[in-house]
Amino acid sequence: MLMQNFSCEERDKRNRGLDITAVDEESNEKVLLRIVKSKSKAGYVGVDAVRKMLEAMEHNDYDKGVIFGKKFTVAAKRELLQNDIKRVSETHTLKFKPEKLYLQINQYIDDLCEAKCGKIPKKESDCRCDCRIRVISDNASFHFDQGWTDLLKNDFKQLFAIRGSKDHN
Repeated sequence: MLMQNFSCEERDKRNRGLDITAVDEESNEKVLLRIVKSKSKAGYVGVDAVRKMLEAMEHNDYDKGVIFGKKFTVAAKRELLQNDIKRVSETHTLKFKPEKLYLQINQYIDDLCEAKCGKIPKKESDCRCDCRIRVISDNASFHFDQGWTDLLKNDFKQLFAIRGSKDHN
């Protein structure tokens, strides 16, 4: 949601997942983010789940949608493409420009530093050398310089996990 500039408006827990109603802050469009837990043992999200999402989008006047699942069947992928719904799975993530991702990482780092230490460090000596946030920050800087977007995404995930944990160290 942060990378897409979405703000959360509402959450609705469903039987097999979660619906999040968000607003795209740039376009002011209403967005349905649907997280689907598959019924199948293999973890595939099928075309029926996609069609139910389409119905929900039409019924509630959503402008666009993103569906999250472990894996998607070929028919589900086809239906998503035909209806311009984005998908996120174990093997398929949304594309981000490295610059945008790096800027968001830096904002996260500043927020985490302020929450943990009460200030944003101005120089390296303002930080403890064993701080996980600083280590990830250093890694992200190197990954950005090298143009390694996949590793930048991993840095972002690590920061997100720190933000969700009680211990920011």
